[in-house]
Amino acid sequence: MNTPETRLCAHHLTGMSYRDVDLVEDLIGKKTFTEVMIMQILGRDARPVDMRIVDAVLVTLMEHGMTPSAIATRLIYMSAPENLQGAVASGLMAVGSQFVGTMENCSRLLDRIKQAADGRTEALAIAREFREQRRALPGFGHHLHKPDDPRSIKLLALAEAEPDLDGASLNALRLLAAAVDETYGKHITINATGAVAALLSEIGVPTDLMRGFAVISRAAGLVSHVAEEQQSPSGRYIWETIDHAIPYVGRGKTHQQDGGESA
Repeated sequence: MNTPETRLCAHHLTGMSYRDVDLVEDLIGKKTFTEVMIMQILGRDARPVDMRIVDAVLVTLMEHGMTPSAIATRLIYMSAPENLQGAVASGLMAVGSQFVGTMENCSRLLDRIKQAADGRTEALAIAREFREQRRALPGFGHHLHKPDDPRSIKLLALAEAEPDLDGASLNALRLLAAAVDETYGKHITINATGAVAALLSEIGVPTDLMRGFAVISRAAGLVSHVAEEQQSPSGRYIWETIDHAIPYVGRGKTHQQDGGESA
């Protein structure tokens, strides 16, 4: 068995190395968080286009209001206010295949289209496959934003204005969008994570790492939910609202019948 190696970081008596550079001399006060993050994750220096794309993605995914991740964070913080990191971690567990983290699965579909001999034919095959199986198509549709997700429109416009991107993933997404509308017989919007999948692919982020960018972004948003919870608590209200809204249908006694409060 070979001895494992790392290129990410090393410490010594008078400093610390991040990859091939010195933290104190080369990074602190000279590089932004986004630049260093790209360097650490992708193993190369960030280009200006990388910075613009990643910053746009991080800002886009940071917040979406009282979503499952934010609600989880607020409720756990209410229950264990001494454990801020636990509250944030609980919210991050909701970054998955249904919400926030769907760019991974969308990126895999874009890869299929890019690798196909005929991209349009492959896009139609994907759309028909998902419709026949009655599966949600990752990167498409949004129950709150209609007829189009404004975030995806902005992200795609930003990327299409970048001359340093080759456009292959953007084109694949456009082909898939056209195939989806044709197959379903109506317009279904590209959502934010669909656009994010194309943008991150354009700058060389591996598909299996894409959700990590959502985790980084949403972590900042969840800290802001903790901050608001400290100033204007909502956890108890959320709890009691749910407790009274979902009826107990067993044969035993319940506080819902006599107006009692939750324990």
